[in-house]
Order: sequence, then C-alpha cells, then structure tokens
Amino acid sequence: MAESFFHSIKTERVKRKVYATRSEAKADLFDYIEVFYNRTRLHSHLGHVSPDE
Repeated sequence: MAESFFHSIKTERVKRKVYATRSEAKADLFDYIEVFYNRTRLHSHLGHVSPDE
C-alpha cells in the first residue's frame, strides 16, 4: 500500500513540478495529501470512491 501511495505522489505531483524551495515542496505535498489524496482522489482499493466518501 505504501509503495502505491509513493508511486501516486511521484507520478501525479512531484514529477510535474519544479520546487524553488524546500518549504514550497512541503506545502505542495501537504496540499496533495490532505486536500486531494485523502478527500478527492478515487481509490481502487476502496471501490473507486474517495476516502471521504
């Protein structure tokens, strides 16, 4: 499960961006995890629903 999560971060967010500072990277990853991944993104392991649902 962790490998799948880190693969998602790399392919959906990190590879598409260039961060000027470490703080910018941390803020963007926080946004990805807390706003998109945990609330919006559909997860196949959950029957293609978001964790919030």
